[in-house]
Amino acid sequence: MKIADIMTSNVEWCKPESKIYEAAEKMKELDVGVMPICDSGSVVGVVTDRDVVIKGVANNIPVDAQVSQVMSTDPVTGNRNMLVEDAAELMADHQIRRLPIVDDDKLVGIVSLGDLAVNQNTDRKAGEALEDISYPSEPEQ
Repeated sequence: MKIADIMTSNVEWCKPESKIYEAAEKMKELDVGVMPICDSGSVVGVVTDRDVVIKGVANNIPVDAQVSQVMSTDPVTGNRNMLVEDAAELMADHQIRRLPIVDDDKLVGIVSLGDLAVNQNTDRKAGEALEDISYPSEPEQ
């Protein structure tokens, strides 16, 4: 099964110059934990609720500062034609819970760990990859 079959389309996003509070308000309104940051439709970063708190609030960055100050840059992305299992493995490899989906360098959707977990056709390999994200192994000492 391809990611296009399970991804969420018509994803809301913010611009890098959007205010932190604007991104947070959109996340609250949509009940999501991540907001893609796009410039001319191309994903240039993502901001999570955790970024707002850890990079912003905890560092006394005002909520009316640009979201580019707290976003993660160079986000890992997938494409609509990749297999669900490949997306799960990519997410596990990078320890991410949400994967923006791009087509011709433009944001076309997003897939979350939850989307993959509830997919009835996710095979055992994908399930193991998802488990690695939720319960990473202890680092070797």
